[in-house]
Amino acid sequence: MVRYTKEHKQQTRQRIIAKAGRRLKRNGIDGSGVATLMRDAGLTHGTFYAYFTSKDELVTTAVADQMRAQHENIVAQAAPGRAGLEQMIRWYFSPEQRDSIEDGCPNAALLDEIGRATDPTRQAYTEGALVLIDGFAARLAPHDPPSARLKALGLLGMMAGTLQLSRALTDRHLADQLLEQGIRNALALIDADTEQHN
Repeated sequence: MVRYTKEHKQQTRQRIIAKAGRRLKRNGIDGSGVATLMRDAGLTHGTFYAYFTSKDELVTTAVADQMRAQHENIVAQAAPGRAGLEQMIRWYFSPEQRDSIEDGCPNAALLDEIGRATDPTRQAYTEGALVLIDGFAARLAPHDPPSARLKALGLLGMMAGTLQLSRALTDRHLADQLLEQGIRNALALIDADTEQHN
């Protein structure tokens, strides 16, 4: 029997989490079985319980990982102030981001299912969303970020809903127009917030 180091096991676990995050965003939580999630990671179904106690644990961990990655790769990398918000908004409402569900926003891909998920999954999502909106709020009101937290949460909701709707439309031209309108709506919202907090 082959014995792996703790580091190897941790790397394998992280690979499962990353692959699961992509699959969950593409097929949804209910549409992603354990066997498929493990196959995506190049492992057998039988090895699942060496890494996780249940599918719910993997889903919770993958949601937390997706939210962390979105913060680290998008929000934390954006410029400060309004310029950073505009940068994030324009990236978010790009056709490339909309069309790349596996690599895109976990909010737009999973929000409806997370609302019906287990309490631990909803908690993992909530914690990740709060980190995201704190990044927004710090750019909306640099001198008093807590004052902009609720507006930042509204901005996140508006962005995710607009992206979901754009993904659902079969008329590509209309879907693209909706993304452009989403940019205008989000910029109008942050400009109103900026004036309010200055």
